This record gives sequence, structure tokens and C-alpha cells, in this order.
Amino acid sequence: MSAESATPHAGRPTWVRYRVLGMLFLLSIVTYLDRMVIGGAGPFIRRDLELTPLQLGAIFSAFQLAYGIFEIPSGWLGDRFGPRRMLVRIVVWWSVFTVLTGRVTGFFSMWITRFLFGAGEAGAYPNAACVVSRWFPFVERARAHGLIWMSSRLGGAFAPLLVAPMLDPDKASVVFGFSTYVGWRTVFYIFGSLGFVWAVAWYLWYRDYPDQKSGVNAAEIELIQKGGLPTSHNEKTPWRVIFRSPNIWAIVLAYFVYGYGVQFFFFWMPSYVKEVRGLKDWAPYAALPFLLGAAACALGGFASDALVRRFGLRWGRRTAGLIGLGSSCVWVLLSFAVDGPEFAVIALACAFASTDFTLPTFWAVCLDIGKRHAGTVTGTMNTAAQIGGAISSTLIGYLAGTSQWNLAIGSMGVALLASALLFFFIDASKPLVSEDASG
Repeated sequence: MSAESATPHAGRPTWVRYRVLGMLFLLSIVTYLDRMVIGGAGPFIRRDLELTPLQLGAIFSAFQLAYGIFEIPSGWLGDRFGPRRMLVRIVVWWSVFTVLTGRVTGFFSMWITRFLFGAGEAGAYPNAACVVSRWFPFVERARAHGLIWMSSRLGGAFAPLLVAPMLDPDKASVVFGFSTYVGWRTVFYIFGSLGFVWAVAWYLWYRDYPDQKSGVNAAEIELIQKGGLPTSHNEKTPWRVIFRSPNIWAIVLAYFVYGYGVQFFFFWMPSYVKEVRGLKDWAPYAALPFLLGAAACALGGFASDALVRRFGLRWGRRTAGLIGLGSSCVWVLLSFAVDGPEFAVIALACAFASTDFTLPTFWAVCLDIGKRHAGTVTGTMNTAAQIGGAISSTLIGYLAGTSQWNLAIGSMGVALLASALLFFFIDASKPLVSEDASG
């Protein structure tokens, strides 16, 4: 259906793209709720399944290993067949394996389940990026990604706050005459059910291109096309160009060390707060990085687009990256200098928030450069982050077993500094394919 037949009177641009963004906002919350519940459940799983810290780290890495392996194929499939069908497949798959996590019996079954969970979830954000590239002009893309990543951080913040009274009988409360304590296995059953609801709503409502969606007028389609993309297009993926591009390699390396640097917060923060810093009320402290990160993602997205308007694509995106990642290194150093466990944890939370200021810029740069191939480019970038994260999770598990937490956190700061410096080699004004240069 054309936009003209759907809405005869164009007038001012409609706002259907923001309803699409709302669906991606909900997707991102559910993604991180399901992904991060294992972080809060980690100490309880370790006890019940008699796992070592190194084994738990290997389980965390299993998710990222599979996620990294399948990111590029899933992103490419989104470019080729559309994110409508691909996101339904992704969400249903990961929801099934979230539920099955509650059925594991030991290290091996847990590792396999988390690997398959990661394989299913791979491609969620590259396909979301594909949606943004088709539905938003380039001057709105960083802020769109900022809101998507803000919602992921809200999911990350809600996870420990929601699961703490469900996992720990000492923190349980009574609601409508029933105790909130259900145990870690049932927690996975509950959280795994959320994705099925979203997948049905997405498939029924969303369309892959604005001109296929009723209610989108010609003015909104014209506005979206200012990003340089046609409303519908299939094109062969330029693999050789992608893997020979210095720009892509700079992005990949920057996101690789970024992925190493932030992994601590996703899976190890609850254990660190509870077992190392001795803070019994661990859930609010484990949630703090993600609450601050939610605000930083939104702010970073708007700031990145504003800097682009002021300085152009090259230095606008570069400046946003340098500000966020550079300041994160300062906060990591402060976590060693301050007195008191609470202040050290707060400093680390601020370090994470600073990295999140840059997160929308990473993804917007991929859209700036990749354009029609946004899903493939973001999948390539995110693969690198998952490899870095898998290395980090396993290494932290080893260092945790030998009580070398300061070394783990120090290596995180070095990685974030390297990511900041690599932004000097990223140029968002150079698209992959010359005919896209008009965008």
C-alpha cells in the first residue's frame, strides 16, 4: 500500500516512526531483562549447581560466544528479508531458551542452554538498527538509538530490583497474600514469557518500510528519505568493501575493547557488590549503573545529533565518542582512589554511564557509514563486542577465583581508554558505497 493511498492528505509529517520506536523501546527492555536475570541469579546458581567462579564465567561467555558468531548472519538476514520476520524469530527463540534455563541440571546443560540463548538473541540490535535506518532520517538516528539503548539500561536496572525479592527469601515480601520468593528456576520461566507477547504484537503491527504501513503520509516518507535511503530496496551486500574498509576496522576494534571494558557490569556487578564490597543490600547498587546509563544513553543520542549539526558527521560523532569514553576512564581511576565501598561502586556506576553516553554514537556511525547495509555493518561491529565480552567474562571469572578484582577492573579501564583513542580513526562522513554518498 502506498503512503498516498493510506493517507491522501500529506500535510505535516505523521509520527508513525515514533510508534515504531516505541515498539523497539519495549523490545530493548525485554532483551535486557532476559539477558541480565542470570547476573542476579548467579550466586544462587553457583550454590545450587556447585559451580566455581571460573565455571560461572564460562557460562556467561557461552552467551556471548554464540551471540558473536551469529550476529553478522542475523544482521545480514535482516537487511535481506526484513526485520519484521527476523525480530519475531529472534525474540521467540531467545524466550524459549530463557525458559529452558530454569530446567538445567549442571554446568554442561547450563552452558549449552546459554549458548543457544545467545544464538537466538544474536541480531536483535542489528535488526533494530535496520528498522531505524529505514524509518528515520540520519539527523534523528543517534537520538533514536539513544532511546533504544536507554530502554535496555532500564531493563538492566529493573532486573536486579525485580529478581532480588524473587531469589532471596530474606528479601521477599508478601503481595496479595503470596510471598514474592519463587527461586531462581521459576524466575527464568516468568521472564521468558515476556518475549512471546512482544513478538505477536510486532508481527501484527509492524511493516518493513514506511510506504507499506497504513497511516504514514507522503510528508513523513519524504522526511525519512532525507537520510538517503529509498522506501524499499534490496541490494547485494558488498562484503569485500566491508572487510577492506579502514573505517569498519576502526569501529570493530573500538567496539571490541569497549565490549571487553563494560562486560563486568552486565554479569559480575551483583557478585562484586555482594561478595567483594560486602554490601548486603546489593540490588540497588547493581541497578545503579543501568539507571545512570539510561539517562546517559538518551543524553548521548541527542548530544551526538546536536554535535553533528554543529561540526558535521566526522567530528560530531568523533567528539561524542571521545567525551563519553574518555570520561569513563577517569571514573574507573576514581573507583580506586575513593574511600568506602559505597563510593567505589558509585564511581564504577558513573564509569558505565559515561560509556553509555557514547553507545548511541557507535550505532549511529554504523548507520551513517552502512546506510542500506546497516544490519550487516552493525552485526559486524557487535560481533567484535561479544568476542571482547566473552574474553572479559572468562578472565574475570578466573581473577575472581584468585581474588584479583582490582586487576580485573584495571584492565577494564585500559580497554575503555583504547576505545576512546580509536575514535580518532573513525570517520562517519565516509559511506561504504560511493552511490550512498548523497546521504
